[in-house]
Amino acid sequence: MAEYETILTEKKGDVLVVTLNRPERLNAASLQMADDLSVALYNLDGARAVLITGAGRAFCSGADLQARGGDSAVSGGDVSHRALMNHYNPALSQIMRLPVPVVTAVNGPAAGVGCSIGLAGDFVFAGRSAYFLQAFVNIGLVPDGGSTWLLTKAIGKARATQMMMLGERIGADQAEQWGLIYKAVDDAALQDEALALATKLAAGPTVALATMRRNIMTALDGTLDEVLRAEAEGQRIAGGTQDAREGGRSFLEKRKPVFKGA
Repeated sequence: MAEYETILTEKKGDVLVVTLNRPERLNAASLQMADDLSVALYNLDGARAVLITGAGRAFCSGADLQARGGDSAVSGGDVSHRALMNHYNPALSQIMRLPVPVVTAVNGPAAGVGCSIGLAGDFVFAGRSAYFLQAFVNIGLVPDGGSTWLLTKAIGKARATQMMMLGERIGADQAEQWGLIYKAVDDAALQDEALALATKLAAGPTVALATMRRNIMTALDGTLDEVLRAEAEGQRIAGGTQDAREGGRSFLEKRKPVFKGA
């Protein structure tokens, strides 16, 4: 596996495990971390699922303003605009549009753009000590990194507005109750449960799962007609795979299918 300055990558079977690795800064997302994420997720090295987590006692405490240099935190909006457009937004888009399922294991705080990264997974696990936070209002800024879209789509306008305009922490159990995440688990079980699900997904019909990801994105913003067309096209693509043929044979033979990802 390639080596990166701010993240760790490891293949566990068919799962690519990506660990945000600036624990001394609570994994604050520097520009380099955003770029490292983009590169690592472009080079999947044959992985059929991705698991993203954080090193130490935090998932990600948000964008690292100090890492931008100088007085960027108080120098006006142009610095942040460039950082978002050239670094953070491409990394978030890369996660959302990967051709494989994504699981996130949120350990500790997930704030600002770290909240976005955590919620970008198809399945979001959170340890019970974890929380999600949009604190931009406290420093006179607005949520970024896709937070406005992710939150509003996941929990609706009222609760998204609560998180963004009041800057309140949302704990793991509350996040699960709201439908913001897939599952809240005990801290000690977080990594094992997240990896187990990522491993299960990696053993699935890869092309069909990738098509589901695209169709879900279409459904979030598209019309019924657009979704119907996307589903039909997706069925055409998935139906031509070896995995679909294996699925059909295993059904007729009353056995568990063995998918190869092709």
